[in-house]
Amino acid sequence: MSDPPAMSTPAKPSILVQLDTDPQPSVFDAVVAVDSGVEHLFRHGGVTPENVRDLVYGALFTRGPADLSRTALFIGGSKVSAAEAVLEVVKKTFFGPFKVSVLFDANGSNTTAAAAVLAALESCGGSLRGARVVTLAATGPVGHRIGRLLGRLGAEVAVGSRDLGRATALAEQLNQTTGTTYVPFEMGRPEALAEQLESAAVVINSGPPAVPVLPASLWQSQSRLKALIDLNAVPPLGIEGVEPGDKGKDRSGVLAWGALGVGGTKMKIHKKAVRQLFSADHQILDAEEVLELGRALD
Repeated sequence: MSDPPAMSTPAKPSILVQLDTDPQPSVFDAVVAVDSGVEHLFRHGGVTPENVRDLVYGALFTRGPADLSRTALFIGGSKVSAAEAVLEVVKKTFFGPFKVSVLFDANGSNTTAAAAVLAALESCGGSLRGARVVTLAATGPVGHRIGRLLGRLGAEVAVGSRDLGRATALAEQLNQTTGTTYVPFEMGRPEALAEQLESAAVVINSGPPAVPVLPASLWQSQSRLKALIDLNAVPPLGIEGVEPGDKGKDRSGVLAWGALGVGGTKMKIHKKAVRQLFSADHQILDAEEVLELGRALD
């Protein structure tokens, strides 16, 4: 009698370990993980650089290296700087073949920034090289990543803040990161804002909710302007004349993108990034990697 055919070993179930710096891990991020097809979700809140190492070891040492592609980490939390400190320790904890893939999206910063930049790309025919982009309220975590991505795409970026010192510090930091020159400006001064808008192709607002930053009278007079992207969904809106549901809608000859219009793309990117984690055993999905996933969306 011939031997029975060998049975293939079934793949290990996918496990996502959610590491959140807030006391209670984000329900939003957990729901997206489940909707992305994760089979098992382990949620941890109050994660710090001091306590994350043992959590990572727990993920690494329970499966052999050949099966670690079925385990991944998601680093989140409402305070992006705290999550960034956790990410640095996580990367240092990996060694040899004991590595898993990681998605960093604290406060939705990477997926939101990627979606906003994709809207800018679409509005400018697929390329931002040489295009002038004015970013308003740019010193927050989303604005920081938008500036970083824009610089890497070859755009000429002006970074605005109500505090010129903060805008200048951000411009210097982004220059060191991307090698691109950034122009800081004080957006609370109408004449400074108007000057930056004169040659702008795109304006992106990533400021806090219910804070108007750009009146319609300023942008409607700009002949070179192609797109307005407002990530504020709470009235009064950041850019006057842009509605939350706008998704490439013509507003006075300019393509308008509102928070909900951008948000649909953000959700698609988020889900795709979670699924991407299980395609290899060691990927670090930060802003640049998340944007590339977005550019490959169907």
